[in-house]
Amino acid sequence: MSATPDENLGTTSVREGYAFDEAALADWMRVNVPGYADPLTVEQFKGGQSNPTYKLVTPTKAYVLRRKPPGRLLKGAHAVEREAKVLIALEKAGFPVAHVHGLCVDESVIGTWFYVMDMVEGRIFWDATVPGVSKTERAAIFDAMNASIAQLHLVDYEAVGLGDYGRPGNYFERQIRRWSQQYLEDADAGRDPNMDRLIEWLPGNIPADDDDTSIIHGDFRIDNMIFHPTEPKVLAVLDWELSTLGHPGADFAYNAMMYRMPPHIVAGLGDADIANLGICSEEDYVAAYCARTGRASLPGYEFYLAFNFFRLAAIFHGIKGRVNRGTASSAQARERVRVLPELMALAWRQAQKADKSK
Repeated sequence: MSATPDENLGTTSVREGYAFDEAALADWMRVNVPGYADPLTVEQFKGGQSNPTYKLVTPTKAYVLRRKPPGRLLKGAHAVEREAKVLIALEKAGFPVAHVHGLCVDESVIGTWFYVMDMVEGRIFWDATVPGVSKTERAAIFDAMNASIAQLHLVDYEAVGLGDYGRPGNYFERQIRRWSQQYLEDADAGRDPNMDRLIEWLPGNIPADDDDTSIIHGDFRIDNMIFHPTEPKVLAVLDWELSTLGHPGADFAYNAMMYRMPPHIVAGLGDADIANLGICSEEDYVAAYCARTGRASLPGYEFYLAFNFFRLAAIFHGIKGRVNRGTASSAQARERVRVLPELMALAWRQAQKADKSK
């Protein structure tokens, strides 16, 4: 989930507790990054990524470093090696991602595993209504976003070396079980009747296509994309932390959920006059994705949306638990807690809509 634009934009000096041996990094860069030239200046991005992210500035070029956080970590968490792996594979497939120069698993260099990639310069749109551009360009930006997620789902994951990147099949079954368990076990966050209904309803309504599998991003939103500075063209898709092998319909519906999402919950088009803005209808957006991926339709689409509203509500519920335990105190965390009842109600209403669409 993203923070507000002001929280994410730009860099700052390296924060306390996140510094590392910059000279050792420079030594590594000289060996592993073609064309690298000293001196090296290190800044830290303001965004609250779980994997600390740094801007590496040199006289000729800027790079981005993502690392595991310092300190003791949960097993399997903060897997920067997975991010590097999927970026390398997708670049070979011609998908727009930043070029990775190298992954370092030698903790003696800067204290944790890390990878370095190119910094892609361009535009990031934090508002789903894409202010400040013409209606024609806005329409083209949405079409480019649609084309990008379709392109991702058409990548042959076996052919690009990602056959072991996740567990094919039974995606909804596994995800519903995971998020339901997290919700039920977090006593500090309490219970909600709408979530209780969803946990009962979802397992019995999984579409028959649960075995459909592709590479999925997991957080495919317009603010996780870098667009060309002057053209409606995607230069790079960012933030692959949640990527895996999973159901393409779920991944697409998470992106398309913006059409039904009130903007005060997360960036969405829920109360926007999309026709006046030049943004295509939700129906046309779905149809464009289907045409690009060779599908006649998405019969499970309403369920996919219900699942994604549920998943997002479960994530916010986890934030509420951390707030109540005193381990999350930011303004953003408190805002997530404030809108949680509304989000849970939206999720249950979407499940009811999915029922009626059968």
